[in-house]
Amino acid sequence: MSFSSDIKQELNKSSDLANKTKVKYELVGYLLSGNIELQNNNKIIKFTTESDYNINRFSKLLTNLNKNHKIEVAGKNFIVKLKIKEIEDLIETVINITNVNKEKTSEITINEELKNDILAQEAKQGKEENKKAIIRGSFMGSGSINNPENTYHLEIVFHSENNRNFIKKLLEDFGVNVKIIDIKNKKSIYLKEGEEISKILALIGANKAVMQFEEIRIKREMRGKVNRLVNCETANLNKTINASIEQISAIKKLQETGRFSKLDENLKEIAILRLENPEMSLVDLGKMLKKPVGKSGVNYRLKKIMEIANE
Repeated sequence: MSFSSDIKQELNKSSDLANKTKVKYELVGYLLSGNIELQNNNKIIKFTTESDYNINRFSKLLTNLNKNHKIEVAGKNFIVKLKIKEIEDLIETVINITNVNKEKTSEITINEELKNDILAQEAKQGKEENKKAIIRGSFMGSGSINNPENTYHLEIVFHSENNRNFIKKLLEDFGVNVKIIDIKNKKSIYLKEGEEISKILALIGANKAVMQFEEIRIKREMRGKVNRLVNCETANLNKTINASIEQISAIKKLQETGRFSKLDENLKEIAILRLENPEMSLVDLGKMLKKPVGKSGVNYRLKKIMEIANE
């Protein structure tokens, strides 16, 4: 089962159904999402999903609010068709059905009066919980999240730019910084930062998923640090080996031409140590000298040897 499915399974089991107000607002989130469409001259609302947990949650919300509906199956898709008259109370107080272009294509959008009330700055507990319920409904409606072991990506798709911007603003009110995709048939919000995704999961009440996500995130960060350290060590080792090869080549050249014996004693000493310890770092070579010197002192002497060899 995918990570998205795990989250939706957890949210499907949420016990918030006793609170009618939160149920209503979560249903609003569903209705604003990208998997909702209007049919039969705006007489029918159709919700489509491949997730059985998702359709179960949607059905629970409708049943809790006494909305008549039935679940259909078409291939891999689960479908709920709902008569508009079943949610007339929501249309009057919570959502709008508006024409959006010359062809009179209609969409469901948030009621402006309610939208302004929800987005009001005063932080009241009830209002905060309503916001979270709407976000949860929109994620359940058309949200997805990649397996965090591979990559961080959470996305919620909308048909309407207005609905997308509304959910974006709700998330920003909770300190979640989202990005948008804005193309002809796709209006989305998305996240690629692990910390921000974790915030959303916590907001919508997926607490087990937050713990699982954070565990994976910590492991990924640790693996990344280890890989960077290994790469750094490997790069340093390769650098040491390559430099050592050049130094040894210069020393042997001096020996073959008879110029080695003419070197200063300090240069001879470090040259012999390098020949005997080709893999050793400059710091360790310096410690082995009769009069130990630091890295810069060893580096100076070996560079001098190479200059003499190249003359």
